[in-house]
Amino acid sequence: MVDEAAVLEPTFEVEMTEKLARLEDATGVQLVVVTTSGLKSQAVELYSVDLARAWGIGSDERLDGLMVLVAPQERQVRIEVGYGLEASVKDGEAAHIIRQDMIPHFRNGDFESGVEAGVDRLIEEVTPVEVKQAS
Repeated sequence: MVDEAAVLEPTFEVEMTEKLARLEDATGVQLVVVTTSGLKSQAVELYSVDLARAWGIGSDERLDGLMVLVAPQERQVRIEVGYGLEASVKDGEAAHIIRQDMIPHFRNGDFESGVEAGVDRLIEEVTPVEVKQAS
């Protein structure tokens, strides 16, 4: 959880970090949420791929990283999905999560609810049934 854009409360960041850690412990999937203060004149797609690669999100063997990138200044959101998770989170599903679960909150200036809604949907998509049943 990295809030470079400073749009999230510190208590929310702590809670979200704990939720993301629980996901990684239960499934091995590493999901990272980033808000950025600017895309540095890059397209959101290029910026997010470069950032995910630079940070090494997910396992090198399983390619199972996920990144939610929010660029409030440019009004851009992107979910970057590692190749190993493409069966669980297809491009269309990622776009649907952004449109239906995140953007309505962002339009109201509620970044925390938007981030949480997106993260919760992604967790639902990548958590195997047997892990859900054990919880």
